Amino acid sequence: MAKGKTDWIEKEIRELKKEGLYNEAPTLKSAVSAHVKLNGRPLINFASNNYLGLAADRRIIKAACRAMEKYGVGPAAVRSIAGTSILHKKLEYALAKFKKADRVLTFQSGFVANLATIPALVGEEDVIFSDELNHASIIDGCRLSKATIIRYKHNSPKDLEDKIKESRGFRRSLIISDGVFSMDGDIADLPSLVAIANRYNILIMVDDAHGEGVLGKNGRGIVDHFGLHGKVDIEVGTMSKAFGAVGGMVAGKKIIIEWLTQRARPFLFSSAMTIPDVAACLEAIKILSKSDRLVTKLWENAGYLKDQLSILGFNLGKSETPIVPVIIGDEKKTREFGVRIRRHGIFAMPITYPTVPMGTARIRLMNSAIHSKKDLDQTVQAFAHVGRELKLL
Repeated sequence: MAKGKTDWIEKEIRELKKEGLYNEAPTLKSAVSAHVKLNGRPLINFASNNYLGLAADRRIIKAACRAMEKYGVGPAAVRSIAGTSILHKKLEYALAKFKKADRVLTFQSGFVANLATIPALVGEEDVIFSDELNHASIIDGCRLSKATIIRYKHNSPKDLEDKIKESRGFRRSLIISDGVFSMDGDIADLPSLVAIANRYNILIMVDDAHGEGVLGKNGRGIVDHFGLHGKVDIEVGTMSKAFGAVGGMVAGKKIIIEWLTQRARPFLFSSAMTIPDVAACLEAIKILSKSDRLVTKLWENAGYLKDQLSILGFNLGKSETPIVPVIIGDEKKTREFGVRIRRHGIFAMPITYPTVPMGTARIRLMNSAIHSKKDLDQTVQAFAHVGRELKLL
């Protein structure tokens, strides 16, 4: 490579480090569970999206191993040629039944599911109405579609309707919202969005990445939470969080899912989910279908942690879910807070600009059903200690 071609990259990286925005991924030396090992040190884990503790559940591991013994590891082909295993079909049937949807199509991840779905539904002549706090995969899927993107105020049905009334001359329209907003933990006003979509004859899509396994009966998600079965056209979800594995899904009307099998590029041009992940997801559905014990425990833990941190005086924003954002505000203090609580045995990541707006930096606590009361109490004590050290309380 000729000298000077990457000088600009080196300069940008130096700037990121100088501004404290350089991202270094922590490397775990253990399974993802309530406790993890980071740099050889045991920590209570509040950094992962392992809501139900299934990532290292023995039932999930055994199901994945059994499947590999019978079907191997990778599909070695795209779904439309020779990459569809009978297990993929079983998973899609089980998901459709679990989510009470007409049909489900699986993808390699929730991120990929959005990149696949949005460009298959809208194009250059169309318009997308997108919540201003929708996450990265929705944003990237919208960009790939080349449709006009109109952002409406966060969780504001009124602003959405105003924007729809103002728009003219488009062929087709699509409303897209996250179900649970991962940085603040608030829930989309899906009933109002559905009503607006019906009023103006617009397709509606919700991405329930942080609602799968968390909201609804037995963790069926936001559509079940609001009793909107059959009224949401497209529900995108992930199996990479609460299900403890990796994979994405799109649930919805039969005709829409059929269209995705013909036009969704990651389905047509990228290999399918691996066999162990498919088997793991099937087992997770079986566990959730039998009992809501893990979902109930998740919410109990979240309620207790929120109550204790609120009593101390921390600002938890407007979270309605087990996501607990401890909002500190100042970027440097938040990063220092993250360093200090790790010394107290707590692994939770500071979230700063540009992931969240400047001045709203926070430590984000991701609850799990497998955290013990002792884990939660130790976490509260650590936050109290560091909060006083940094003169936040």
